[in-house]
Amino acid sequence: MIGGPGPVMTIRGFGEDTDSTRRRVTPGTARRALPYARPYRWTIAALLLLTSLVAVAQVASPLLLKIVIDEGIIPREKALVVWLALAVAGLALLEAVLTFTETWLSGKISEGLVYDLRTQVFDHVQRQPIAFFTRTQTGSLVSRLNTDVVAAQQAVTTLLSQSASSLLSLILVLGTMFYLSWQITLLALVALPLFLLPGRLVGRRLQGLMRESMQLNAEMGTLMHERFNIAGALLAKLYGRPDSEKRLFTERAGRVRDIGVVTTVYSRMLLVSVTLLGSLATALVYGLGGVLVVDGSFQLGTLVALAVLLTRLFGPINQLSSMQASVMTALVSFDRLFEVLDLKPLIAQRPGAVALDRSRGAPDIEFDAVSFRYPKASEVSLASLQGYGAPPERGDDALTLDQISFRVPAGTLTALVGPSGAGKTTITQLVPRLYDPLSGTVRIGGHDVRDLTFDCLRDTVGMVTQDAHLFHDTLRANLLYARPDAEERELVEACKAAQIWDLIAALPEGLDTVVGDRGYRFSGGEKQRLAIARLLLKAPSIVVLDEATAHLDSESEAAIQQALKTALRGRTSLVIAHRLSTIRDADQILVVDAGRIVERGTHEELLAADGLYAELHRTQFTRQPSRNGAAPAPAGPGYGDPPNGAGLPPLEGVPPGGMMMPPPMQGPPPMQGPPPGGPPMQGPPMGPPPGGGPMPGGRPPQGSG
Repeated sequence: MIGGPGPVMTIRGFGEDTDSTRRRVTPGTARRALPYARPYRWTIAALLLLTSLVAVAQVASPLLLKIVIDEGIIPREKALVVWLALAVAGLALLEAVLTFTETWLSGKISEGLVYDLRTQVFDHVQRQPIAFFTRTQTGSLVSRLNTDVVAAQQAVTTLLSQSASSLLSLILVLGTMFYLSWQITLLALVALPLFLLPGRLVGRRLQGLMRESMQLNAEMGTLMHERFNIAGALLAKLYGRPDSEKRLFTERAGRVRDIGVVTTVYSRMLLVSVTLLGSLATALVYGLGGVLVVDGSFQLGTLVALAVLLTRLFGPINQLSSMQASVMTALVSFDRLFEVLDLKPLIAQRPGAVALDRSRGAPDIEFDAVSFRYPKASEVSLASLQGYGAPPERGDDALTLDQISFRVPAGTLTALVGPSGAGKTTITQLVPRLYDPLSGTVRIGGHDVRDLTFDCLRDTVGMVTQDAHLFHDTLRANLLYARPDAEERELVEACKAAQIWDLIAALPEGLDTVVGDRGYRFSGGEKQRLAIARLLLKAPSIVVLDEATAHLDSESEAAIQQALKTALRGRTSLVIAHRLSTIRDADQILVVDAGRIVERGTHEELLAADGLYAELHRTQFTRQPSRNGAAPAPAGPGYGDPPNGAGLPPLEGVPPGGMMMPPPMQGPPPMQGPPPGGPPMQGPPMGPPPGGGPMPGGRPPQGSG
């Protein structure tokens, strides 16, 4: 307790009392940070040379003052006084230039060091598996690269500019003082242990306060990131309560303020105590030295020189004492950054990994007895990055996939269907190696995906998910993200094939139009078509579609089906679809339920088997509750068929694009069937709606599995 009312009294407990805020700096953090300074060793050597010259200049000035008084002023030697005064002025000017250069060099070193560290952390985070990002708060992660790095930079700048200078000045000043009067110097040094005591008492507490402050700032940054991105802002507008949001932010900002007050008090406590002790020592020197001058024991100039040197003695001591806070800040910042760097990626490229021979055409895909469960948070992330209120771990090790085996022949289309949460999206995420199976093997072109290079997998597998993400950049930049070397003609052709070029051409800035945060300036269907254009531009040999037409209206879907038919031709394709009409002509349909493949075959074979697929089909296209009822309605066009309206005149009674409007969930009985050649009626979707909430147990929020 410091005393007085208010936040200063509560030294502990501004944040949650967790291990992430109470843990001390890892031993060896300072030694581990030293190699980052190796590339700047010659600059550091120049800095040390300048620091030595500054320290010499600081000692020379008091000695010149001694000569001015004893040999110039008292003997009334005007010429000597003038020349010595000019020498003191020149020395001060030289010291200012040296100090400026010293500051520039220290800044160059510290900024370069932090630049290296920041880029290393960024690169390391990019190499983390997708499971890391599903468990990590974005605001907390960004805080490591911003707040912590900036704190480390400021602390390193202070240490570089003050530590060597203060130490050298301390040594030179003490040596000069002993030369002038060892008695007064010893008397001044009696107070030296008192200067070191506050640093030792306060330093450890400052370390805990710095770590807690950084954690609280990360929490506040997370809150702002969640509320200020477009999705969070829209949710807050529709469902949020402004007063409650303000109270929540005020509470977190208040905790940051309170711990900032305490940190400031502790830091100033060092400065105040050292300044007080310095003033008392100066008074003692003037008192004793003045008596000696009156008695004629030594000259007045010597006393003045000793007094000036004393101020320059306690200055470095003051800096070295207050440097405790800078050291603690730097150590905590580096420790939090090293904590991220020490997190080994769960998925890494094996030594000797190979690339596929793209000249042999589209490869096949094979799952051989694959079992999988999503990794726990402790396996992929850090407690301090998950924040408070992180989702609890599942109480069991239930498998998401259990002994999955199938093969997708090269150049064919395999569809995955089944209830939401059955594991379909999980299967597709194992193909580009977003996750590794718990057991079994996933092969592409006969190679275990774990034996392929990451670059090869990125070039071979193209994926379009339900929630197409666009960066806050231009349309051109978002498309070129798939292939940076693509020409303008290729961009236009890909957009035309995705049925989005007419919209882009009508925009005032065309491909240079900024899409907005996460592409929110465009509708869901438009973003989906842009994602398909990006896929077409990449031209992978394996295509994975996770309900890629989920956000399209009937007319847009009809156009996209034709585009996808062209895009999938000659490529190995794995497609997730809730709308069974879109995959009726797939070469193979796999029915997934509870992490297992329960049926497989073609559309007609699965209907004839009268199993889960037939039940799902009846649920979508008929109202018959029994499996023994009338035969299901014929299916409409899919990825393999041109839809009605794609280059053909519309049929009577069928909307443009050839898709019938879905009936209401409840109401009149279904129509007597679709018009000839048209797609079937769409009834209520099976299970939860596509794009529903996240699956329990840490499953990805997008997709059906």
